[in-house]
Amino acid sequence: MSGPTAVVLLSGGMDSATATAIAKADGLEVIGLTIDYGQRHRKELDAAKSVAKYFGVKEHRVVRLDLASIGGSALTDRRVPIPEGRPPEEIGTGIPPTYVPARNTIFLSYALALSEAVGAKAIYIAANSYDYAGYPDCRPEYYEAFAHVARLGTKRGVEGDPVEIRTPLILMTKADIVRKGVELGVPWELTWSCYHGRPKACGVCDSCQLRLKGFREAGVRDPIPYERGRDRKTNA
Repeated sequence: MSGPTAVVLLSGGMDSATATAIAKADGLEVIGLTIDYGQRHRKELDAAKSVAKYFGVKEHRVVRLDLASIGGSALTDRRVPIPEGRPPEEIGTGIPPTYVPARNTIFLSYALALSEAVGAKAIYIAANSYDYAGYPDCRPEYYEAFAHVARLGTKRGVEGDPVEIRTPLILMTKADIVRKGVELGVPWELTWSCYHGRPKACGVCDSCQLRLKGFREAGVRDPIPYERGRDRKTNA
């Protein structure tokens, strides 16, 4: 007999892989939901499939949503350059060009519909407000508001059984996430964080820099290859 289920928004990055591991550790069966939204490359989609297979999720759904037709982000419009080499003190301040308009709202709405349809107990999303403070849809108050929407705007919600919105990484640093992932056996070598889709991670985009910083501060070697940017003394 199957147990309670969670829908995990699985992007293929280190954060969503850790959220998947946490959902499994919480005793939930996982439906991985990956959104192919017209992002710049397919590597993170391939990573999501590999992570889902590794964790033996109950089901993995890949859904196509065309956010590229909306544009407004460096991740969906190749005419907008991806920031590279920004000083650490700049990352996390202001809203960067890699912000995708209303992305988490769209993703959560789809995850909410799926959760209601399949009777899932909760949605897990790997938002992290510490390192992504510049993103308006990565803040705790945003998720509190969306949980209110889930209660008011679904059949389950108005009948007293709302889908829970869980953000287990929301107050973690990247180093905290690395430590938690190590504890839960996350396969870092299968994950992809870089904003580019090259054979190796660039090492200098905001996402790569945050990832490398997290591994460095956690004292753990990041197993994926980088073009540049790795601290050879501590993370080679």
